[in-house]
Amino acid sequence: MKPKTKKMSLLALAMLATTTFVDATEVGQPAPQFTLPTLQQGQPMALKDKLGKVIYLDFWASWCAPCRTSFPLLNKLHEKLKAKGFEVVAINLDDDKAKAEKFIQEIPVGFTVLHDNKGEWADQYVVESMPTSFIIDKQGVVQHIHHGFTASDIDELEKKVTQLLAK
Repeated sequence: MKPKTKKMSLLALAMLATTTFVDATEVGQPAPQFTLPTLQQGQPMALKDKLGKVIYLDFWASWCAPCRTSFPLLNKLHEKLKAKGFEVVAINLDDDKAKAEKFIQEIPVGFTVLHDNKGEWADQYVVESMPTSFIIDKQGVVQHIHHGFTASDIDELEKKVTQLLAK
């Protein structure tokens, strides 16, 4: 919805915000299903292919400073818990794929990195900050949403993931 004038009334802003949040992916809802190409190979991966695993779905961009902190820590967590059924799936939102590839060369990871240059799935999940992550249980239901990232976040995220893996 685009306003016809540059000034929006408070009522119009409130209605827009309400609409956005009504459609937002929320805890307790099934995760919207997608198929996206992997960043470097271009081969498609579907979220439904990961059913039965606990997924940390991370929306990120190359310009995101907290993403530089999160990637090495998420990679360690992925390596530690992947044998128990944990997967990190990172969805890059850069328009320019080369910027994302450069980021991954600088900070290599062993988890799946996908590319959504149109932001279609960020819109479906209603991603409003970078990074935004969704912890999805083995049945495909969103159990936690995390906005931003600092190094101290990893312990709490590991605890949530470990609890879901135990179920």
